[in-house]
Amino acid sequence: MSDRQPPRRRVPGPARPVRPGGQQRRPGAGARPARRPAPARPAAPRPLKLGSPRPRLRLVGLALTLVLLVFVVRLLQVQAVDAGAYAARAERNRYVVHTLPAERGEITDRNGVALATSVDAYDITADPTMFTRKQLKTGDGPQQAAALLAPILGQDQAELTRKLQTPHTRYVLLARRRTPQVWKQIQDLKTALAKKAETDKSTPNVLAGVFSAPSSKRVYPNGDLAAALLGWVNAEGRGGGGIERQWDKQLAGKDGKVRYVQSGGREVPTAGSTETPAVPGSDVELTIDRDIQWAAQNALTEQVEKSKADRGYVIVQDTRTGQILAMANAPGFDPNDLSKADPAALGNAAVQDAYEPGSTAKVMSMAAVLERGVATPLTHVVVPNRLHRGDRLFQDDVDHATWYLTLNGVLAKSSNIGTILATGQLGRTQAQANRVLYSYLRKFGIGSYTGLGFPGETKGILAPPERWSTSQQYTIPFGQGMSINALQAASVYSTIANGGVRVEPTLVRGTRGADGHFTPAPEPEKTRVVGARTARQLAEMLESVVDDEEGTGTKARIPGYRVAGKTGTANRVDPATGRYHGYTSSFAGFAPADKPRVTVYCAIQNATRGSYFGGQICGPVYKQVMEFALKTLQIPPTGTKPAKLPVSYSP
Repeated sequence: MSDRQPPRRRVPGPARPVRPGGQQRRPGAGARPARRPAPARPAAPRPLKLGSPRPRLRLVGLALTLVLLVFVVRLLQVQAVDAGAYAARAERNRYVVHTLPAERGEITDRNGVALATSVDAYDITADPTMFTRKQLKTGDGPQQAAALLAPILGQDQAELTRKLQTPHTRYVLLARRRTPQVWKQIQDLKTALAKKAETDKSTPNVLAGVFSAPSSKRVYPNGDLAAALLGWVNAEGRGGGGIERQWDKQLAGKDGKVRYVQSGGREVPTAGSTETPAVPGSDVELTIDRDIQWAAQNALTEQVEKSKADRGYVIVQDTRTGQILAMANAPGFDPNDLSKADPAALGNAAVQDAYEPGSTAKVMSMAAVLERGVATPLTHVVVPNRLHRGDRLFQDDVDHATWYLTLNGVLAKSSNIGTILATGQLGRTQAQANRVLYSYLRKFGIGSYTGLGFPGETKGILAPPERWSTSQQYTIPFGQGMSINALQAASVYSTIANGGVRVEPTLVRGTRGADGHFTPAPEPEKTRVVGARTARQLAEMLESVVDDEEGTGTKARIPGYRVAGKTGTANRVDPATGRYHGYTSSFAGFAPADKPRVTVYCAIQNATRGSYFGGQICGPVYKQVMEFALKTLQIPPTGTKPAKLPVSYSP
């Protein structure tokens, strides 16, 4: 076997591409084929370097953390810090509470006749959002509605327009406490406008946003009768004067409330509700007798108008109990319509006016003289035409020659000089006499409140004796230089009629609750002022004023009855100027004189037509009122004869 290797076989290479522009050269054709250049390889792409995701993740995580932190803090605030406030707000939004107004109690006279009562009424309200241009498709909706409502509600059209244009609210009050008839008028008008709007789409119902809320209205069935005494109820439903104010707490009662769940402005009936019922106010029963009040007010009003006077008052009182049967003022007002009332007449002038009483106060001076035993009704008193005391000359109402009067005659003829002389005997000096007289004036209630507790009551003016001026020492005994109110004056005469015992005046008999239980008023305070003997002597002396032809009160006589009384004519201080101008005319007395049951006091301020003497203009009022009261109370004459004390004597 040979060691030679067989020749290596050539393996053909890959075909070469033809050169551009030429032919491929065959092998072996003479020239060595040129080596083709290797095709250019594309450059390898540069490798991408990816960024790190960690910063982005950190940023997103931080943002999410902050958002979650805000939610957590807010959740803690709502759930922990402000949980109570939010719960309360949710409770308010979910639950609705409405007030149930209490029914105000009545005011009645002593016989149960209503003097003040309450009736159903409506507050007229509106939703201003229902009067906008968007809602009504017109720009003058409030003006149109106001023009329709103004004559019905009796209010100013411009003011109603302003209320209906109130922004950012769904409730305005247009009018308070209108009668059902007024609301019926508005309802009928709303219905008519609604029907018209259905047929004519261009005509809006401008009253669609007017609504009502149940309420109550205070009514005084007798108009101006006892108006100054009763007072009135203000726009908030509270007493604005008189008994309505003094007894407001008892009359008003206690409001209730109802609480229920609401949704979409409507009650959810299945969610239940709670109700606290209103407690009605108590009825207040006065001591006033409506019929006697009417007689007193009617007689007084006629005389005030006839005399062209500023005002007047009449008090009628039960002498034994102190109860006030009538308290009349003139001029008066109608509490049903205060818009027409004179502001000066709104108060109760019978207890609010302080004035100098004049000669009706002489009965207190005589009481002191008799009680002290320094004189008797038959004591002789020489009364000159003029009397010099202190820094002035005193005189009586009429010029006269020297009078020779008994003490009874001094009172019957209402002598100022005789009264000065009599009261001068109360002490060894004038200063002592002043102190004695002052003590009796105070016992009769002068310078003190009557105990009635009436709003605005005055206690009058009575200075202590050490402060009396030179002239006051001599004018106070006959009723000038001090001031009282009409009820104080009536109480003085009731004290004498009651045997010298002063019974604190009362105006309220008691209250009757919603359950019908009657609670009587506390017993009035009683004070012994003078002895029974002194009171009896004074009653006989007061009879001479009316019964004797020389007396000043003859116009107060009542056929068949023994009448005790006293006239008064005092210089009047004009409240506008503080100076004396005009007169206060008055008459006070009781009947039957020997068995007293009724006291009547009348005073008229600044009469400018006819006579201004008390006996002439107040005497007839006293007679008219007293006659009516005696008949109403069925008080018969006693049938006894008067004492007929002498008025004068022969020197």
